[in-house]
Amino acid sequence: MEFQSIFSLDPLSWSELIAAIFCGVIVGFERQLRGKPVGIRTSALIVMGTYIFITVSLHISTEASDPSRIIGQIVTGIGFLGAGVMLAKEGVVVGVTSAATIWVLAAIGVCVSVISEIVAIKMSIIVVAILYGVDVLEACSSLFTRGVHAKYSHWRGKKIDAQVVGDG
Repeated sequence: MEFQSIFSLDPLSWSELIAAIFCGVIVGFERQLRGKPVGIRTSALIVMGTYIFITVSLHISTEASDPSRIIGQIVTGIGFLGAGVMLAKEGVVVGVTSAATIWVLAAIGVCVSVISEIVAIKMSIIVVAILYGVDVLEACSSLFTRGVHAKYSHWRGKKIDAQVVGDG
């Protein structure tokens, strides 16, 4: 057995696999620092898993098969995974951003396989910029924290205040 065959991942590529994991780590690091449900491990696994499914489907494609159907199935499956992180707490839906993050992580995995590693890394940075940038905007102005965009703790405080006023 040759040394090279031990480390071969054909049809996968080590550079693409590392890029997929790195993309997940970029986004997952931001989520984990904030204590969100989709951290480093989950993010890296979502991007890596999507990359593997897409690359394998492209490798086994024939005239009778359509690898784009695999992308469609991944979008559907990731949608169910994302739905699992959304919850309703005291009349407020939470976890929508985590669900959207899961969805975009799968899209980044597709980018690694179909477009390029560099594009996927750039997309990961854009995702973090959006996740972090909106928080910066919310901290700068109350215009961005109205209605359903108010922090969950703010909603809890109003509910408690309403109960105290109502009991008085």
